[in-house]
Amino acid sequence: MTMVRLQGREAGPADQLWLGVSTIQPGGGTTLDTSPAEKFYVVLAGQVLVSNGAEEVVLSPWDSCRFAPGEARRLRNISGTDASILLAMPLAGHKPIEAP
Repeated sequence: MTMVRLQGREAGPADQLWLGVSTIQPGGGTTLDTSPAEKFYVVLAGQVLVSNGAEEVVLSPWDSCRFAPGEARRLRNISGTDASILLAMPLAGHKPIEAP
């Protein structure tokens, strides 16, 4: 898997979150792991099997999912071509803005 940051961190200014695009080759993916940050994934191309270790779902282009802080997640490209996934997550150490 390769990832390129689009906005935030070293890619450009951002106050709340950063965006990146990951490319996963056919059959490739990530290991089941947790993160303290909330994460949102949007599949841009291919089909991706997404799991939290208890449930699995297949996401196709323009499908999205959310992983809560501390929730495990795993992604696997089940298509015959590269899969592209947009990732949005808060900047590390950032506190959410309180609603008025």
